[in-house]
Amino acid sequence: MSTLPAFAVPPSFMGIAARDPHAAFCIAGIPLDIGTTNRAGARFGPRAIRAASAMLVDGAHPRSWVDPTTLPLSDVGDFEIFLGDIPRSLARIEAQAAPFAHLIALGGEHGITLPLLRALAKKSGTPPALVHFDAHVDTWPDSCGQEFGHGQPFWHAIREGLIDPARTVQIGIRSPVTQAVWDWTLAQGVTIMTAEEVHEGGTAATAARIREVVGGAPAYLTFDIDALDPAFAPGTGTPEIGGLASWQAQAILRRLSGVDFVGMDVVEVAPAYDVSEITALAAATIVWEYLALIGKK
Repeated sequence: MSTLPAFAVPPSFMGIAARDPHAAFCIAGIPLDIGTTNRAGARFGPRAIRAASAMLVDGAHPRSWVDPTTLPLSDVGDFEIFLGDIPRSLARIEAQAAPFAHLIALGGEHGITLPLLRALAKKSGTPPALVHFDAHVDTWPDSCGQEFGHGQPFWHAIREGLIDPARTVQIGIRSPVTQAVWDWTLAQGVTIMTAEEVHEGGTAATAARIREVVGGAPAYLTFDIDALDPAFAPGTGTPEIGGLASWQAQAILRRLSGVDFVGMDVVEVAPAYDVSEITALAAATIVWEYLALIGKK
């Protein structure tokens, strides 16, 4: 248990004091939200997620028995962005992400995933598998005339060869979508698991399908908090009913032990619309679950 009460934990993620960019695992905030199509405010997500993470410092994970605070982990603060300029911001994010061996990013909108994948691709040379939790497929070619909004990152990622679409699985999808976008996504080889399929099939079957799709490939995890139902995550820009419960997301992640994760992000937390910090706590816990997974490996 922490020697401090939760309300006195320092304002970094889980109170981590180090700001060492050479740590094995680094956490960074990316406060970009100028590509949102509905409610803005995810720029304040990193701050809220860090604050909520104070609830997670009182011991080890009860399944893996990993205490993430004991990992070679550093919170390096927030990345710089260019105010009002999406393309320059994406380029700047990519450059800042490049030096880190294993980055865990706190968004920010989902558009931040594109430059993170670009940076990862330049380091690894091999497109990773993608485990993508979301209400939306995010493979629109444009949004209201904007090429780099938060609904386009995986359209770009597939076209740029940043991910392996045959090893890409999307979980929790349920939003309105044009059939052309849906069909294009499936035609690339992407596996889509709707929220309804998760509810009907259960968390164990969902995790088994994810593992089947990913196989032994290195994998990147991207978790849009609107994968959760608004009852569990009201503090987001584009809420969609019928989503996953927080316990379902947690149970699925806990069954992904052994997947070769090489980075992750959690995005779209907009604290202005949150209730009693439940969205921020859900996002912080998703990161905590991820740290337990990689710590066990």
